[in-house]
Amino acid sequence: MKFLDKKTIKVDRELNELDKFVLDFIKILEKHTDYVIISGYVSILLGRTRGTEDIDVFIKGLSKNKFIGLYNNLKKSGYWCLNSEESDELYSYLIDGLAIRFALKDETIPNFEVKFARNKLSKDSFNERINVITKEGNIKISSLERQIAFKRYYLKSDKDLEDAKHIEEVFKKDIDHKKINIFKDLIMKDEKA
Repeated sequence: MKFLDKKTIKVDRELNELDKFVLDFIKILEKHTDYVIISGYVSILLGRTRGTEDIDVFIKGLSKNKFIGLYNNLKKSGYWCLNSEESDELYSYLIDGLAIRFALKDETIPNFEVKFARNKLSKDSFNERINVITKEGNIKISSLERQIAFKRYYLKSDKDLEDAKHIEEVFKKDIDHKKINIFKDLIMKDEKA
């Protein structure tokens, strides 16, 4: 695993079922909107051995009609939404800033936790994302510095702190610590608002 340039990481390891689940889902997602994967799955993709129940993803806002197209495509491809079967209700959740979850039919775990990127911090995650090249497809993740800062200064659970530590150790030569501090300040400012 290594950076090819500042915006591209190549992962050479064999992909597991979770990775394949992610690649299958984002192939559908990309037909309808742009995305960026955040949080726990990022550290797993980058070599940390741990389980997860969900994959967190921000998507760019969609009109109701475009969302319904995405929803119908996911249903046709064997996914179901854990929150509701009503597309109008699901769209209103997203508009209200809530997440909706998709899993393979008849399953609940793993699932994709999908949210619209609504505030400046979440929208900015699209600007600095990294393209991770795997043997079976590419996955867009938020910047490593953003991951570390959110795990360390916002989420703060033991699991999140270990995720941040893992990313920082694996990419110690590539991490920009000034950026981590900038994100820390933005997170603290956002929490107070």
